[in-house]
Amino acid sequence: MEKFAGVNEEKIREYARLVVCTGVNVQPGQEIVIQCPAEHYAFGRLLVEEAYRAGAGEVIVHWSDSLCSRQFYQNASKERLAFVPEWLAESRNYYSRRGAGYISVAGSDPEAFKGIEPRRMQVRNAAMDRAMKEHYKLMMASEIPWTVAAVPQREWAAKVFPGLEEDKAMSRLWESILKAVRIDGGDAVKAWEEHDRFLKEKCRMLNEYGFARLHYQNQIGTDFVVGLTKGHIWEGGSELAGTGTVFEANMPTEEIFTMPDNRIADGTLVSAMPLSYNGNLIRDFRLTFRDGQVVDYEAEEGGEVLKSLLETDEGSRRLGEVAIVPHGSPISRMNTLFYNTLFDENASCHFALGNCYPTTVKDGGAMSDEELAAVGGNSSATHVDFMVGTEDLCITGILESGEEILFFENGAWVK
Repeated sequence: MEKFAGVNEEKIREYARLVVCTGVNVQPGQEIVIQCPAEHYAFGRLLVEEAYRAGAGEVIVHWSDSLCSRQFYQNASKERLAFVPEWLAESRNYYSRRGAGYISVAGSDPEAFKGIEPRRMQVRNAAMDRAMKEHYKLMMASEIPWTVAAVPQREWAAKVFPGLEEDKAMSRLWESILKAVRIDGGDAVKAWEEHDRFLKEKCRMLNEYGFARLHYQNQIGTDFVVGLTKGHIWEGGSELAGTGTVFEANMPTEEIFTMPDNRIADGTLVSAMPLSYNGNLIRDFRLTFRDGQVVDYEAEEGGEVLKSLLETDEGSRRLGEVAIVPHGSPISRMNTLFYNTLFDENASCHFALGNCYPTTVKDGGAMSDEELAAVGGNSSATHVDFMVGTEDLCITGILESGEEILFFENGAWVK
């Protein structure tokens, strides 16, 4: 086995086993599709080994490479960017149709596509979404089990720990990731079970309140009211797939989340962290909403990239997710900016522009696109989380009666 920047190899194997058995939760005979950057081949091979050990019927690996992708974005014609071969789309749709589990390995240079015209990437992303609509619909509705986990990459590690030598930065990032997924010397599976119970309790509390709207306020400029769909459901931690499998979609995860009403959002949201989007960084930005839609925006860096995100389609200017994360979460306490949404979103309360999760409204999984839209569910080819949580963030819940209840104060749950 390749050495992982000097990190204990048994811990790396434990991580791979956790992703396979707790993350996607492989079932006997199940097909597993792994999407993995080629530079992380050693960890990818561990996932394959552990998936077969857990009883997988077949493990299919799709390797990728950001440098090759960059060449494609730079050199392909716009017609080619918009063309997705049938075999490529069917490779996702086919296995999803059969109830396969998906493991996605994250870990790339946060600025891998810096300088690429945003519109070119937008064209490609939209084409892929259309071609693989069946796969994405099943995934967003949690009909199939899936999980996302990260592996350190050298440019990423240098960005997170700029003062360290390359090998030391890689080692430090490995240690941070393992700590974030609760592999720190104890029983990681038990730790995840206990954490899952905590998240489920917070979901129960907010589901009992049944707020109509939430009011966000902090000192950096956020003053924002968002509506919640009638019959919304707060979710967090493990999910139950349509296949009957319990899975963890994100590793790590510290959030509970639900569906905003995409017609009700007014005020200003100010970013609390940079956003890495399509290999580009967007820093110090603010979004102004009126009647559910972004009507104005500004950014200190990455304004053109933000513009391209908001212009993806009609739904990309509206919200598809609202998520609550205490400022004192384990990842937040690391006091580390990861430049990676998988980690940064679990250190901060956040929203997502774009597509909603149908499971976060009553009977949403069985709704047609039209029925979902009728209750305020958002539809888009994109789903991009951005962070707004700060140590002084307060969230007040507003009931249908108009009664206000402060349940989140100074970045923490009100006891």
